[in-house]
Amino acid sequence: MNGSFTAGYGSKPGGPGGFPIWEAFDQFKDLFDQRLSTRMARGDVRAAVLALLAEKPMHGYQIIQEIEERSDGAWKPSPGSVYPTLQLLADEGLIAAEESGGRKTYSLTETGRAEAEAAGEKTAPWETGSKDSGRTPELPKAGVKLAQAVGQVARGGTPEQVAQAVEVLDEARRRIYSILAQD
Repeated sequence: MNGSFTAGYGSKPGGPGGFPIWEAFDQFKDLFDQRLSTRMARGDVRAAVLALLAEKPMHGYQIIQEIEERSDGAWKPSPGSVYPTLQLLADEGLIAAEESGGRKTYSLTETGRAEAEAAGEKTAPWETGSKDSGRTPELPKAGVKLAQAVGQVARGGTPEQVAQAVEVLDEARRRIYSILAQD
């Protein structure tokens, strides 16, 4: 493919004659890459930590990984929310820390186990999702994959292929809006 065509679609925004397609892709990806952690209700980290430690002792990083895994990647709390929660639970006497191999492993105390059992009747925070119920990670992932495919056509496709891709995208947009119009 010659550089004159791909420069129109494939160059970064601001380049000479460049179409800002990558800026649009970045915005699209950023929109869908937002994690649930920014939308989780206050106290969800605490509830998640208690629920996980009720199963087995863990260190902080394991807790973060386990929440991310159980939420299918939709929620990954930051260390800045997990470790202060662990400290608070320790201060409240609900968990105890044991250091081994340079890591602190946390486990529930009897008081913590009682609180975890009482809270165990509620749905775990990673199962309830965010306050925006009904949102799942499948749609954003599909959107990002679509944007990647469009980017490949924009970078390496012929003018005819680009025109075909535009037709497909226009039809897809109409069909997606028709989904919202259904009752």
